[in-house]
Amino acid sequence: MEDTEEPAVLLIALRRIAEARGGIAKVAKAAGIERESLYRALSARGNPRLSTLVAVTKAVGLKLTVEPAG
Repeated sequence: MEDTEEPAVLLIALRRIAEARGGIAKVAKAAGIERESLYRALSARGNPRLSTLVAVTKAVGLKLTVEPAG
């Protein structure tokens, strides 16, 4: 996120990671999210809840963190 002002970059990156980690259906199940909802959330126009992002990152073996800028 440091190199862009566009939040969609994060969503597309998470979608590609999910696809590489067994597919959207597998990640959706592990995250406790409906597959169709996950497709929408991780689209360029997605607007997922923070809880969705945390669940998806956890399901693919990542951790979502926030740190001070600068």
